[in-house]
Amino acid sequence: MDLLNTLVDKGLRRELPTRDEALAVLATSDDDLLDVVAAAGKVRRHWFGRRVKLNYLVNLKSGLCPEDCSYCSQRLGSTAGILKYTWLKPGQASDAAAAGVAGGAKRVCLVASGRGPTDKDVDRVSETIKAIKDNNEGVEVCACLGLLSEGQAERLREAGADAYNHNLNTSEATYGEITTTHTYEDRVDTVQKAHAAGLSACSGLIAGMGETDEDLVDVVFSLRELDPDSVPVNFLIPFEGTPLGKEWNLTPQRCLRILAMTRFVCPDVEVRIAGGREVHLRTMQPLALHLANSIFLGDYLTSEGQAGKADLEMIADAGFEVEGTDQVTLPEHRASGGCGGGGEGGGCGSQESGGVCGSAGTAAPARADEARTDLVAVRRRGAGTDLAPNA
Repeated sequence: MDLLNTLVDKGLRRELPTRDEALAVLATSDDDLLDVVAAAGKVRRHWFGRRVKLNYLVNLKSGLCPEDCSYCSQRLGSTAGILKYTWLKPGQASDAAAAGVAGGAKRVCLVASGRGPTDKDVDRVSETIKAIKDNNEGVEVCACLGLLSEGQAERLREAGADAYNHNLNTSEATYGEITTTHTYEDRVDTVQKAHAAGLSACSGLIAGMGETDEDLVDVVFSLRELDPDSVPVNFLIPFEGTPLGKEWNLTPQRCLRILAMTRFVCPDVEVRIAGGREVHLRTMQPLALHLANSIFLGDYLTSEGQAGKADLEMIADAGFEVEGTDQVTLPEHRASGGCGGGGEGGGCGSQESGGVCGSAGTAAPARADEARTDLVAVRRRGAGTDLAPNA
């Protein structure tokens, strides 16, 4: 396909595809799917080889969030039967993190529910970061605490945080349909604060919330403009007791197309398969490793993931290798030149002039997936429990 040859060439040059080209990836047929995976795989291997970075989530504070994000089991008004607990002590969080590091995780992601941290919360997380780094040599720590106030990103950086995560989740045009207690602009502002403080910015999306192809392309193009170092691609986990609990819009094939489109738009960025891969990719997960160079190991915040041992076996069986703490994740031009990459063509933040999302028309709606509620399991182990974590 001429389209795929063009996209590979652009990906190897870090050149931004057109929106029409990105939409065309999402509109490809199942007959062409392996060709799409192979093409995006060339771009992935050019920048990241066959390495897979492992990340491990520690939910520092679970449930009882005042925000109304429709996709979230921890939201205001959620009746999902998740674990609910207040802040873990630094030692407890460090013990939980150690399990992930022992399983091969290179980065520990510290997450807390809520609109954003108070200054006291930042102090608490700073102590936790120190405890984790003191006990786990070489590990990266990413914080995900919600909307940041002035000076908080700098304090986290001083405490030893390497990165900050705050996802855009969906397109600006549809954001108000998903969340009303904060704005899309609030999220952009927090990512920019992380950038300005010298933290590695991590920001991604959630697919499967009823969005159009144009919405998906719009949010991924917005992410490229924001220029995060890592882009987590989440697939909605439809929790009963949340407004999106009945949304089953994804198939394994559509998930692969979304990952491929993200790789073409952000060729030299850490693309991470995040929440929901087990629910929606299922037995197609190994194919996704040809598109993304990063995954979460084990369980997620409120849901159980694939067994950590199975994750490691999947990586090895697919012919990939776990990235070590002594290896640099990002290509040299990003790792040495900061998040922006700089220069003509830039990193994943180069802007396309003109144009609007969706000029190629809308692809046919994706075939709705069957409701695999059997694959949605609430986390009952690890942080906040007396049971060993899955790592």
